[in-house]
Amino acid sequence: MPIAGNSKTPIRLSVAALAGLAAVALSGCDAVSPASGTPTARQVTVVGAGEVQGTPDTVTTNVGISFTGTDAVSVLNQTNERQQAVIDALVGGGVDRDNIATTGATLQPQYGPDGTTPAGYQSTNTIDVRIHDVDAASRALPLIANIGGNATRINSVTFSIDDDSDLVRDARARAFEDAKSRAEQYAELSGLTLGDVISISEATDGSTPPAPTPMPRAMAADVPLSPGQQTVSFSVTAIWELR
Repeated sequence: MPIAGNSKTPIRLSVAALAGLAAVALSGCDAVSPASGTPTARQVTVVGAGEVQGTPDTVTTNVGISFTGTDAVSVLNQTNERQQAVIDALVGGGVDRDNIATTGATLQPQYGPDGTTPAGYQSTNTIDVRIHDVDAASRALPLIANIGGNATRINSVTFSIDDDSDLVRDARARAFEDAKSRAEQYAELSGLTLGDVISISEATDGSTPPAPTPMPRAMAADVPLSPGQQTVSFSVTAIWELR
């Protein structure tokens, strides 16, 4: 019996037949770009990671001076004068004035039991002090407490590496070697060889400093500081041609 031209009889292909068609489509030397119809090189894209460790050589401490009293102007003046005395003492002790930066200055009412009537005022002034020597920082902290007295608030201490450019270069090299090793393995697994680098993009994760260390409010002797190690991380994404 003849079959009508508009027959809707379904055509079914077995899984094996579909697999054969796929194998034929990929049998050429290169993949084909759908947009242009021109061959494109086989590629492998990998992400490499590298990290190195260094010893921090810089200490940054956040220092506050705080006074509370019944007169707003009085407590503000006390705070300003005491903080200025701390700054002058640090500069006299060898800290570069450019490494001392004000980070906050507040004057807040302190309410009484009814929650609406001011019973007094609190003035606070905070600074960041950056010291490029751990031993010098050990001596600076008690100096701050001695000059600031009971109004002193040493809020935190953080460590950093002043110049980590060499560490970054080392981490970058390790990241690229890691990416290349991965790409070579993928080439070997696919029965091909690694060709030229097509593109490289990078991302630095920067240094990973330890968490800030809260400090007590008053100290008399040098403060023991241990900077530990800091990690500099780097990652790179690279594309290689496969041949």
